[in-house]
Amino acid sequence: MRGPARNATRTGSTRVRASDGADETHLLEFVSTRKGVEGFVEPRTAVSDVTLLLVAHDGEWTRRRVPSVDWAHKFCNKHQVPSYDAAVVGVPQRMRDYNRRRKQQGL
Repeated sequence: MRGPARNATRTGSTRVRASDGADETHLLEFVSTRKGVEGFVEPRTAVSDVTLLLVAHDGEWTRRRVPSVDWAHKFCNKHQVPSYDAAVVGVPQRMRDYNRRRKQQGL
């Protein structure tokens, strides 16, 4: 069995891959090509580091690891994307509707 990646971060008793430049590039591509994007900053858990969930106006979404909560909010501010604490506000209904539509379409 292989060990954790060298750039893994220890969270509780689990090691997870740390964020990297590819994550930031993906987030930037998403905010640059979608309309009405909002950011939802998700706190570190026992199995995941801090993540930034981006949700477009139609419910399309993406999630990537980020270096910190502060980094996530600064990224959103820099790109004029409203950001929220997901632990406080949850995720938007349009994201759940988007997932339901995709499931119904067999995607």
